[in-house]
Amino acid sequence: MPPYSPMLAVTFLGTSAARPTVERNVSALALVREGETLLFECGEGTQRQMLRYGVSFALSEIFFTHFHADHFLGVIGLIRTLGLQGREEPLRLYGPKGGKHVLGQAISLGVERVPFPIEVIEVKPGAIMRDAGSGMRDAYEIHVFATEHGGGSVGYALREHERPGRFDPEKARAAGVPEGPLWGKLQRGETVGLTDGRTVTSEGIVGPRRPGRLVVFTGDTRPCAAVVDAAQGADLLIHEATFGEEEKDRAKETGHSTAREAAQVALAAKAKRLVLSHVSARYSISAEELVKEAREVFRETTVAKDGMTVEVPFTA
Repeated sequence: MPPYSPMLAVTFLGTSAARPTVERNVSALALVREGETLLFECGEGTQRQMLRYGVSFALSEIFFTHFHADHFLGVIGLIRTLGLQGREEPLRLYGPKGGKHVLGQAISLGVERVPFPIEVIEVKPGAIMRDAGSGMRDAYEIHVFATEHGGGSVGYALREHERPGRFDPEKARAAGVPEGPLWGKLQRGETVGLTDGRTVTSEGIVGPRRPGRLVVFTGDTRPCAAVVDAAQGADLLIHEATFGEEEKDRAKETGHSTAREAAQVALAAKAKRLVLSHVSARYSISAEELVKEAREVFRETTVAKDGMTVEVPFTA
């Protein structure tokens, strides 16, 4: 009786830095876990990308890493559309300091009244969002960590709770526990009583608890220790890589990373997989140069394309 494994996947809606190109829209990605959709960034045109790539509008939270225009302007149109669709459910917007001012202006732009409640929540590094108010976040948390892009920029990490250990059906049968609800109780660590008066514990039938999955999204940032710490053992690290090594000085000047620098972060964090995003327009058609530079440091690297979906499986 193997445990149920909830689906966890990321769809890249926009992977271009600063401005859209023919091939790439500006920053946005959707994370879907067991039917729940979370949106990270909402650059210009995000709602059209959601339609194009089949991402549900039935979301209740949007997370912003900072408030440069290419990361949040799309929220204006998305809120307008949600209102026209007759939405009544609340929408929560998270972002660093300044969010209430910037997003407050965006919410009110071009309309007299938004027909559904919107809450803007300013977050700081170290904050943990445990309760979404929807009952969905009982199996994971969203952690906020510092990044280096100026203006109090932050990144986000989705960290699942530990899972029960592996259940051994043969050992359960050998202990005289009949298949059915009692197996489920054992897997949850409960002690069960049998009809012959014996009690059976999960010890020896259920293995040690196993880690949940960890997905880390940096937003725009220089390579930094805070990201390495947040991404320790990450199943998926999504790190910006605006430039190649030939423009490493420009990356430093503008608060961005090169592909090689992102790979060095992934290596230091012992991440399992690295996906590069937020690439300069010069790499819009082909980002093979970025892939090559990064893989010299960290083999399990790919560069995101608009519409690409990455599934995050359990590794244990």
